[in-house]
Amino acid sequence: MAHLDTACVVMVAYGPQPDLNEAVRSALASTGVAIQVVIVDNGAEPAAIEAVRTLDGVTVLSAGDNLGFGAGCNLGVQSTDAEVVVLLNCDAAVRPDTIRALVDAVSDPQVGIATASLRLADDPEVINSVGNPVHYLGLAWAGGYGEPADRHTEAGPVSSASGACCALTRAWWDELGGFDASYFAYHEDVELSIRTWQRGRTVVYVPGAVATHHYEFSRNPGKLYLLERNRLMTLLTTYSGRTLGLLAPALLGQEVGLLAMSASQGWLGKKLAGYGWLLRHRRQLLDRHRQLQAERSRPDREVMQRFTATLDPANVPVPGAITAVNALSTTYRKLVNLWL
Repeated sequence: MAHLDTACVVMVAYGPQPDLNEAVRSALASTGVAIQVVIVDNGAEPAAIEAVRTLDGVTVLSAGDNLGFGAGCNLGVQSTDAEVVVLLNCDAAVRPDTIRALVDAVSDPQVGIATASLRLADDPEVINSVGNPVHYLGLAWAGGYGEPADRHTEAGPVSSASGACCALTRAWWDELGGFDASYFAYHEDVELSIRTWQRGRTVVYVPGAVATHHYEFSRNPGKLYLLERNRLMTLLTTYSGRTLGLLAPALLGQEVGLLAMSASQGWLGKKLAGYGWLLRHRRQLLDRHRQLQAERSRPDREVMQRFTATLDPANVPVPGAITAVNALSTTYRKLVNLWL
């Protein structure tokens, strides 16, 4: 294991950001590691930026426009030569020993990404996320949401890190090529985690790395458009062609259900717009698929073992027929595994 001593905390700021000052100061108060903080100003309220711009150890980069979360993180990481990259939301605050715990975790050469124990800021003994479960059809949600923190004291592998507070070495970030900027926002952490698993490393939950998060789950047509488009983009580029073929009936059934749900909830136009984007960018997606398949070292059969076949998010409503859906989904994945 390497001994790593420097970390850069990258934060992407957009909009009012009332909690930015707290987040930055918490990172600067970290112990056991030399800290830099890079804030990418994607169009944040000027007063929020000015409140932290002159703090020692803080660099503010002006993006000039709203680049999105992924491209903003890419810009921030490019500006530093620290050994470890820590991604931290502007509405999250870390404890003094949190970043050191994340740095220690990614010092293990088998670990690709380490994700923190995210707690609800208004009730720090309650979990926001302990890493995000990923369904084999691409849906992801906050793991452990609403549960007591003392139920999650064991470190271990998770499907996906949470981009609200996670870390990876700069070397691994560079090897992965950072985030795919096409995502703009949402699901980038899932895609980066899947690529980490595909390339032979693990994604781990670190219970001693505690961060509090001013979390409020929201749903609006614009967000749902990005979530759905990006979920499909992840599936189409990370799975092999054979796997996509085997999953096609289940994916089609899921899409029919999501179309019906989007129509009933008033965001059908956004769901269809996501299909339109994917169709217009099909050549880009094909190139990306070829690239990721060439880079991987683990087959889908192994990677899919890290995914779940059941839907049980605690922070979103689920249909009444979820028990039957989960039973069917579990059976279908077993059949797919026989052919992979």
